[in-house]
Amino acid sequence: MGELVLDRIGLSYGQPSTGSSFLALSEVNLAIKDGEFVTIVGPSGCGKSTLLMLIAALLQPSRGAVRLNGREVTAPGSDRALVFQDFALLPWRTVLANVELGLELKGIRAAERREIARRHVAMVGLRAFERHYPHQLSGGMRQRVGIARALSVEPEVLLMDEPFGALDAQIRQVMGSELLRIWERQRKTILFVTHDIDEAIYLADRIIVMSASPGRIIEDIPVTLPRPRPLEIRNSAEFTAYRQRIWDLLEEQVRASGSWEQETVDSH
Repeated sequence: MGELVLDRIGLSYGQPSTGSSFLALSEVNLAIKDGEFVTIVGPSGCGKSTLLMLIAALLQPSRGAVRLNGREVTAPGSDRALVFQDFALLPWRTVLANVELGLELKGIRAAERREIARRHVAMVGLRAFERHYPHQLSGGMRQRVGIARALSVEPEVLLMDEPFGALDAQIRQVMGSELLRIWERQRKTILFVTHDIDEAIYLADRIIVMSASPGRIIEDIPVTLPRPRPLEIRNSAEFTAYRQRIWDLLEEQVRASGSWEQETVDSH
């Protein structure tokens, strides 16, 4: 089970030097069903990544609560796994040893964790690279190792923070297709932050659009494109309509933030 609820989440940061505070998130309400793939888009600084940190309990909300399967989330746990943009692999560990890391932290015995790690390395298509080190891999391969490591601990919710942001456009599209293949097999609940509108549409069951700071949800858009989704679906009229709708919402928010010249939202 991976039913996730954000109940009136707010987050403020104090500024002791001035005695004031900065409101980062305001009244965020969101319910995600078990097995849903939800993407989040919004202007830079709106709190997208902060939401993932709150769900992972690496931050605590100033108000409201995060609940997973009806239980309030107050501390990090293996029921939630976070995949970052920068791969976060240990350079002195092989592919297999990197995937084993979370299993080690859970106290799983060596033989069992090796078997689990090998299964997940194979699942992301890296069986032939088990003994390679991160510096011997391409960026896309390193990110696949990160995904395998996150999935190996059997989380109920997979949190992904711009995981393909450092990859070039072609590899990024291929990685999106690979992620969907894995998701369709496992049906994990996924919350995926991205600046790329096409990526958000292609992957999601639902797209959450956030406002400029303080971040709040301004639109919750169901995506009714059929699955499985070939890459060519991006050229369809339905896909184009989603792209235009989301771009219109984001353009308004970026302009409202007062930082139009600094913001770039990728609509391609």
